[in-house]
Amino acid sequence: MKLKPETLRRIDEVIPHYPVKRSAVLPVLHLVQEDAGCISPEATEWVAQKLDLQPINVYEIVTFYPMFRQQPIGRRHVKVCRTLSCALMGGYKACEAFEQEFNTHRGATSLDGEVTIEFVECLASCGTAPVVMIDDELHERVDAAKAKALSDQIKQEAAQRR
Repeated sequence: MKLKPETLRRIDEVIPHYPVKRSAVLPVLHLVQEDAGCISPEATEWVAQKLDLQPINVYEIVTFYPMFRQQPIGRRHVKVCRTLSCALMGGYKACEAFEQEFNTHRGATSLDGEVTIEFVECLASCGTAPVVMIDDELHERVDAAKAKALSDQIKQEAAQRR
């Protein structure tokens, strides 16, 4: 596993903030995923060694928390909130619109590797439901038409990079 020097520096800075090394496992995993894109088996072993843990202890955390990915995702990450407010306001229809636009389904990546669509738990904007987070940007009141417009924007940006 190859991490950027900046990531390694940040990991070394975060560990001493905890009285017990193992307590740093969540922030270290976040940093690894931010850099590598997912938590591979190799990354699990590396984090375990770094924090003086058994690999199974890290694996249990990676598989318990849904924010940790064990497989790479697309270049763009579309997260559609599925909790009650968003579901009642049309979150499922918005998700279906994204699935149609990118010819893929929830939990999968489009064939071109551009987009991964995921249902996620609360994005903490219930008053503006349904909400969608694309990468780190929150979009509110996303109905099927707005999902189509956002999809068109993603497709246009992808075409410009080619």
